[in-house]
Amino acid sequence: MKKLIIAAGTGFLGQVLVNHFRDKFEEIVILTRRKSQTIDGIKYVNWNARTFSGWEKELENASVLINLAGKSVDCRYTKENKKEILWSRIESTKILNKAVLNCQNPPKHWLNSSTATIYRFSLDKQMGEIDGEIGNDFSINVALSWEKAFFKTETPNTLKTALRTSIVLGKNGGALIPLKTLAKIGFGGKQGEGNQFVSWIHEEDFANAIDIVIQKEITGVINIVSPEPIRNTDFMQKLRKAVDFPFGIPMNKFFLEIGAFFIRTEPELILKSRNVIPTRLLENGFQFKFGDIDNAFKNLLH
Repeated sequence: MKKLIIAAGTGFLGQVLVNHFRDKFEEIVILTRRKSQTIDGIKYVNWNARTFSGWEKELENASVLINLAGKSVDCRYTKENKKEILWSRIESTKILNKAVLNCQNPPKHWLNSSTATIYRFSLDKQMGEIDGEIGNDFSINVALSWEKAFFKTETPNTLKTALRTSIVLGKNGGALIPLKTLAKIGFGGKQGEGNQFVSWIHEEDFANAIDIVIQKEITGVINIVSPEPIRNTDFMQKLRKAVDFPFGIPMNKFFLEIGAFFIRTEPELILKSRNVIPTRLLENGFQFKFGDIDNAFKNLLH
């Protein structure tokens, strides 16, 4: 394929995708808030994710556009942060819709970030794309607004896919880094009740899943998660084993609230039960390399 554009591609997930697709595209362009430059054959083009400034010309003749833009949810949900979490997603998606419609030869396929958090808290039911139940809280409403901003503008010449991604476990970024640190200092016990499900995916499977979405031109919404959600208590026990630490002090909700306050994040990120399964990936014959958490930890932590 010729040209891949990754909007907001300098973070952890962007780098995972760049490493995966480097040899599969003739040209990779990253839209970034940093200065425009070319490094190691990757072209970085400045944008502010809200207005046109010349970056939009890069979309011409692109094979694939992947949008990862949006303020990290790993912060305190103050009024200001909530506003920025919502609008950073909506505005970047809206301006990309405008840019795509303005193209003479628009990207053939646009994959936009979404989140597996769109489904309700669930201890009882696994959430696939067809029968998954959408909930109602701040994070879910952000996800709904995000997908609405993406899909409501019709792009006749560009396929669209919303990626409902779970926690991506990686060697050099994402949630595994702080969790590994907690486990190594003795705080790797269950968090909250411990019965909440964790939906996760290994970084390599994440990149391969994006690849199959592109290859098979899968459109609509798709869950980018491993096939086996795991209870938090089991997740933490297996993590302790992987880092070879003999015990883990449990963190009840009270202590999680205090800890989250001091590290400027929200306990919801740990306490919500995300019980999500990759129905459409499996239907399309996707083979997980690390569908089992023990194998994922073994690969990432050794």
